[in-house]
Amino acid sequence: MKDFWVSSGHHLLDRDEAGRLLVTDSFLKAYFARPELLPPATACPAELRLHHELLMHHPRRPVAKQEIAALEDPDARENWEFMIAFRDHVLAAPSLEAAYVALARGSAENIPPLFMNQLAQVVLRNALDGQHDACVVRAAELFYRPQRVTSHEGAVLLADAETIELHEQNRHASPLLGMLGGPAVTELEILDENNPESYFARSDAFDMVLKLGSARSPARRGLATAMEIWIRHLVAVGVEIEPVERIEDEDWAWFVGLDAEATRIGNTLWAGGELDPETAKRVIALFRLTFSDTGEVQPQVGARPVWLIMAMTPDRTIRMKPQNLVAGLPFRAQGTVN
Repeated sequence: MKDFWVSSGHHLLDRDEAGRLLVTDSFLKAYFARPELLPPATACPAELRLHHELLMHHPRRPVAKQEIAALEDPDARENWEFMIAFRDHVLAAPSLEAAYVALARGSAENIPPLFMNQLAQVVLRNALDGQHDACVVRAAELFYRPQRVTSHEGAVLLADAETIELHEQNRHASPLLGMLGGPAVTELEILDENNPESYFARSDAFDMVLKLGSARSPARRGLATAMEIWIRHLVAVGVEIEPVERIEDEDWAWFVGLDAEATRIGNTLWAGGELDPETAKRVIALFRLTFSDTGEVQPQVGARPVWLIMAMTPDRTIRMKPQNLVAGLPFRAQGTVN
């Protein structure tokens, strides 16, 4: 079996009889050890004690508001308020899947995107367990890693935004690299039919480029498959998602924006507005979703398709919000965690 995304911490979690993820102390300790949660050496004694002496040894330990209020740095207080609230939410849920669904349908806007992305990664890793198609797994990175969009030699390339930023910084630091010319994405390996094993060997590096291609390309089909698996895993509803080049439907029954920019664009079109050429160019991908069982769908939608829109921001970045596939689809009922 091919392993991938080890950094998600999936191997530290237990699973119930249905395959849902159960929190362990080992997982929580690894979470508290993440770089973004480690207090700096200059942190006040109260924060260092909270992290090093208490939570790293007793990760489920209740943390009183007074303990957070005692931290000297206001930013640290805010960060720990978010972190402890997130931890308590995860511990109170019957599984990580249930915790994610509750956030997606409730208070996700009050949770830092970093926490939502990390939770999405480990839940998605569980959903994709046993997946051997590198295009599906690489496309699924969009669920929790922002992507930089580059047009190069007629192709639309998606590269991990953080990886590209590091490469661009190296170019500024090295005159030789700056002289090479071309976008930074050209220095990275593009995933294709010749190197799928290479992806699994280095999946945690997030350094392989996805060539988006046409509606029939492996990359778009891979993203559609990842979304089908995500919906089925989280809410036990079967759907078929097909990449399309355009929306051939003058009377939409429903649409879901897969990111904030796509939601804004979809709302404009839903209201009968028109897109200016620059905004229209920001639409990166379109999909048609149909439900396997129309009994799962709100009556006003029925057998009609749901359109999914993905778009990039003006700075050519895709920030997918996979929670929209849980909270935004026209389910007849709220659905249950699978």
